[in-house]
Amino acid sequence: MLTTFKSIMIIALAIITPNVQATGELKEITVGYFLEWPMPFQYAKQKGTYDKALGIKVNWVSFDTGTAMSAAMASGDVHIAISQGVPPFVVATSAGQDLQIIDIAVSYSDNDNCVVAAVLEIDKESAKELAGKKVAVPLGTAAHYSFLKQMQHFGIPISSLQIVDMAPAEGAAALAQGSVDMACGWGGALQRMKEHGNVLLTGPEKEELGILVFDITSAPANFIDENSELVAKFLQVTANANAMWNAGGQTALAMLPVIAKDSGMSIQATSTILASFVFPSVNTQLSSKWLGGGVQKFMQGVAEIFAKSGSIDAALDSYADYVNIEPLSIVASGM
Repeated sequence: MLTTFKSIMIIALAIITPNVQATGELKEITVGYFLEWPMPFQYAKQKGTYDKALGIKVNWVSFDTGTAMSAAMASGDVHIAISQGVPPFVVATSAGQDLQIIDIAVSYSDNDNCVVAAVLEIDKESAKELAGKKVAVPLGTAAHYSFLKQMQHFGIPISSLQIVDMAPAEGAAALAQGSVDMACGWGGALQRMKEHGNVLLTGPEKEELGILVFDITSAPANFIDENSELVAKFLQVTANANAMWNAGGQTALAMLPVIAKDSGMSIQATSTILASFVFPSVNTQLSSKWLGGGVQKFMQGVAEIFAKSGSIDAALDSYADYVNIEPLSIVASGM
């Protein structure tokens, strides 16, 4: 499966088209996002706020994984990806794709995990019993990275597991049917997985091991360079929506049904997931913990883990050039 994954990325990188090289005459852009992954920006999406702020039409297309987002940006079909996982971003840039991080979309250590089938009665004390079991993992994603780190922590050789590349929704269905012994994923799919099993480590326990889980907003470097003001306006709308949600109270209550509808989820499920999300302010994102150095260091660690597992050929010497804080700095300055 890892070989197949690499092949897909090579093909995607080989078909990069000029579509992604936007100009000042842009009449519309396309933005990728996830269904069953509720976020405040969806309120602005539904209200048409992005179109008004940017002065052009914003098309939206949903994806199952961050690796698919990378391929879509490589082909020129998508200009910006909201909430792409760091691992798929690292995989793409390590393979030569010229993408850049432009903001921190969300932090969610409790909303990305692996679930073991209840019938096995395996927990963190008996994790070694997973050897020989079949696991559904969306390769090249944040869930894949978390899975690798957890197996490393428990001393379970990856070679001892039967790993099947499945998107979270597929993994949840397979776990429910008993086709796999463990499945990894996020969002609504993770909630469904938990109906049929248990996690090995909680969010805080993963953080203690250095397993940070956050998503970023990314875009092709050429698109950002040639449309920095437009990208800044896009990030401003996102930041405003996050601030509205973070304010809580009646404001958040008014946003909730709109976000739930756009996510394709019930209000209760949406509320549960959002309760486990953290949306950092613009100034926090620009701090040393995040885009001011922390993210670059974290990406290096992700790349080294992936290189060791064979998911990528090798880690780059540095990922500093794959973070572009200029658009977000414009937002911080008050536009």
